[in-house]
Amino acid sequence: MAADHAQQRRVLRQVFALNVLLSVALTLAGVYADSSGLMANALDNASDSAVYAISYFAVGKSPHRKTVAATISGAMLLVLAGIVIADAMRRFFAGAEPVSGVMVAMGVVAGGVNLWSLRLLRRLQTKDVNLRAAQTFSVNDFISNVGVLVAAALVAWTGTFWPDLVVGMAIAVVVAWGGIAILRDARHTRRGVLHG
Repeated sequence: MAADHAQQRRVLRQVFALNVLLSVALTLAGVYADSSGLMANALDNASDSAVYAISYFAVGKSPHRKTVAATISGAMLLVLAGIVIADAMRRFFAGAEPVSGVMVAMGVVAGGVNLWSLRLLRRLQTKDVNLRAAQTFSVNDFISNVGVLVAAALVAWTGTFWPDLVVGMAIAVVVAWGGIAILRDARHTRRGVLHG
């Protein structure tokens, strides 16, 4: 059991570091490229980093503490979704000029990092609610990266900012759905603990 916990912590440290670096890179690229999709990805990865840190400290703790940590993770995703929606609304009224080339480059890089993170997490064969939450985050991230690539192609093709705005909103929906799924999983696990 101790060896399993050590491996879980090691993997969570790795995905935490990857997501912190990726979040910084996406933020800088999002500001430079004036992209709602990249900024949504940056916020998504920033929240992931926080969740991986929470999961790290929950490893080896009681089932109750694990469900509390997972609940915090799910709530953070819902807050993030609200922030992304607010940013998309701001861009809707203020306008934007996203740079499709930067979006493509960062979408590819982010997709690679998130696939690697997911691969690391899936090596951990566990029923831990926090590690399931971490996997949900990585899957959501990859879906968001694909969305950014699609938006970049449509921005280049149409010459408008609408595709980037739509993808930013879509990422918010994916993020919110992931948060709801994690909260449901945590609630189900908590009931199992109480009645187990």
